[in-house]
Amino acid sequence: MKIHMEITPEYLGFVTEIKQQIRRVQYNALKQVNKELIGLYLHIGGNIVANQEAFGWGKAVVETLADDLQKEFPGTQGFSSRNLWRMRNMFVQYSRNEKLPPLVAEIGWSHNVLILEKCKDDQEREYYLKMVKKYGWSKNVLIHQIEGNSYQRFLTGQTNFDKTLEAKYKDQASIAVKDEYVFDFLELSEEYKERDIELGLIKNIRKFLMEMGGDFTFVGNQHRL
Repeated sequence: MKIHMEITPEYLGFVTEIKQQIRRVQYNALKQVNKELIGLYLHIGGNIVANQEAFGWGKAVVETLADDLQKEFPGTQGFSSRNLWRMRNMFVQYSRNEKLPPLVAEIGWSHNVLILEKCKDDQEREYYLKMVKKYGWSKNVLIHQIEGNSYQRFLTGQTNFDKTLEAKYKDQASIAVKDEYVFDFLELSEEYKERDIELGLIKNIRKFLMEMGGDFTFVGNQHRL
């Protein structure tokens, strides 16, 4: 027979703290597993490139390797020929820029694939890698941001960097000082009042929350907490 103690406020605080600790450790463990996985994928991609160059292997090595890995690790996702090509392409693209591999390890593989395949250059990829890490964008939010040209809008009309900095520095500088959120869906002109922003946000709250990129709840405007 189980004996249960009286549920007191002290116990509720105690059990809440334990649950938070468990979730924190689970999250940290998942982050570490993800880092190891991304590191493995980059290593595999690098090995494919190195052996193709060393032995003159062509495209067939990817298909053959995929078959062998799936036989050796049945039920393990990630070793399809398509995914192996992604590993190879990611290694080729990111090995030339030392800033990108550490960022890649901080986010999930599906996010990485989207950024790799939908972005045009290293600056754009760096921007989205940092945003996903910082705000925890879901895959759907990331797609929305990329298709909405979030990166291009972040670089538009914010500074005089075009006139004062060399071309190779102006994009990095723009990212560094640009406002984190994009409000152009409100269709407000350059001259606006705070009340106009509030009314515009309330009218377009769903789009606004998507721009924010995280998990938010709309309670109400001018709501006293």
